[in-house]
Amino acid sequence: MITTDAPTEDHGKSHVHNVALTRRRTLLAGSVLGGAALLLTGCSDDSGSGGGKKDAEAAAEARLRAQAARDSAALLARYDATLAAHPGLGERLRPLRAEVARHAAAFGGASPAPSSAAPSSPAAPSAQPRAGATGTPSAPASPAVPPDGKQARTDLAAAERRTADARATALVTAPPELARLLASVAAAGAAHAYLLAEEDA
Repeated sequence: MITTDAPTEDHGKSHVHNVALTRRRTLLAGSVLGGAALLLTGCSDDSGSGGGKKDAEAAAEARLRAQAARDSAALLARYDATLAAHPGLGERLRPLRAEVARHAAAFGGASPAPSSAAPSSPAAPSAQPRAGATGTPSAPASPAVPPDGKQARTDLAAAERRTADARATALVTAPPELARLLASVAAAGAAHAYLLAEEDA
């Protein structure tokens, strides 16, 4: 009697235990499948957002380039205005002005017309209104130029320094290639500022 009752009780417990294990395995399997689905969803979301991130980075780079081109255009306008007001500074300013024009082109700005003839020709003042034409993206409104030549160079040096500082700040958030270009142009601007300030000191 004792031996016959024991197997019946063990069989019942074993059946209950098997049912519990089956349910537990089903729950575990479900959770694993659910986790896998979440991982797959996360991967698909990441891949989708990756394109958006690249677009945002490209847009940010385009804005930095456009701003750098505008800064170079503003410097060109100041050089042209200074050359128009002080033709005698042409020999000193033309090489610097030509380098600023190359910087503008490197940033994607429109290639401005060279001003080699403007400083030495009597018609130089007529170039000043053209530099401020609204239809010319590379020639912003012509800035005021002091009547004193030395002060005009000082103002030009200050403009070069401000632009160089702005580019040094911008390169921190720029992508590598653009950051190298900004650093190189900022260094050139700092050298221009030094030359403009030191001449005839």
